[in-house]
Amino acid sequence: MTLQESEEQYFFHTYNRLPVEIDHGDGVYLYAKDGKKYLDLFGGLAVNALGYGHPGILNAISEQCKKYIHLSNYYLQEPQIRLAELLVKYSGYRKVFFANSGTEAIEGAVKIVRKWGKINGKPDIVSFNGAFHGRTYGALSLMDRHKYRNGYEPFLDNCVSVPMNDVASLRNAINEKSSSVFLEFVQGAGIVSPAESFIDELKKLKERFGFLLVADEIQSGMGRTGKLFAFEHFSIIPDIVVVAKAIGGGFPLGAILGNSKVADVFEAGDHGSTFGGNPVACAAGIVVMDELMNGGIMKNAGTAGSILRSHLADLQREFPEIIKDVRGYGLMLGMELYCKCEPISAALLKRGILLNYSNENAFRFIPPLIINQEHIQFAIEQLRDVFRSM
Repeated sequence: MTLQESEEQYFFHTYNRLPVEIDHGDGVYLYAKDGKKYLDLFGGLAVNALGYGHPGILNAISEQCKKYIHLSNYYLQEPQIRLAELLVKYSGYRKVFFANSGTEAIEGAVKIVRKWGKINGKPDIVSFNGAFHGRTYGALSLMDRHKYRNGYEPFLDNCVSVPMNDVASLRNAINEKSSSVFLEFVQGAGIVSPAESFIDELKKLKERFGFLLVADEIQSGMGRTGKLFAFEHFSIIPDIVVVAKAIGGGFPLGAILGNSKVADVFEAGDHGSTFGGNPVACAAGIVVMDELMNGGIMKNAGTAGSILRSHLADLQREFPEIIKDVRGYGLMLGMELYCKCEPISAALLKRGILLNYSNENAFRFIPPLIINQEHIQFAIEQLRDVFRSM
């Protein structure tokens, strides 16, 4: 029985798997069992910031596994404390809570704003159309995406989703009962960002009504856009930041960062997680933070991202009948097409390129942050050849 046949027999059918059996990874490449090499522009869906087989991560997890792999959160754990110190140092936020994933961190953030809102008489949560915050009920309650919501109703009350960059809708949705606004500064689905004029209005409303701003940086954070957080490209500072994906270096790890407004909302016993802040994941996270802030990886994300975006813009000028738009920041870029991505993705797969599309007509470039100009040039050449054959 093949792996594909076994998957079909034993798994709930929730994933559309690619027809590739991966043997191992190295740097920005994945190698199939048949020996074929693939340039990975998925990056584990923005998880593998340092690529595959990073020696610092391998050493850190090996050393931590020799000590202990898991402890109850009743115990103080040095890897957790050290990683929290780094996050606070480089982010400027006051407090940290560790979860296992982005979705769990979003759920924790929802609890924070609900409790804060209860204290302050503000029950409502505002979010934006096209967002993706996760697949659990709190996360789904913040989204308008029918693909993920249909059949799972009812969702949380007092949640409303409004169109991104629609100032009138934003004004109508926010009032004295608004506890919070959840915002992806770069939406992972479609790579859509708020306009600066929209952010200006959000700032005015925040000053007027005093709600909490929650930045979902699960995909866009940890250096992906060339800055530690995507919100740093805009003139507003959130009260809560939710991170995950890249922070664990490939291990399941998420975190909530909060400022002084929310630092004391949770009391002992209010929230928790059996595996949240796993010491092995935190040991890997320490390496990720060091590489981002001191090893030049975040700087490379900005530089390589500029090179990639420039090449994609050249392709747009060369193939205006195919490419509608190129957008994004750093190494979180989108290329919207006038046609469906699926046949192009299949053609790239045959050419040794793994490229993800989040919407049926929009590719998403989220490679490891260690990608270089040579890798980018190869990817562009393959894209150009595929477009020419269309």
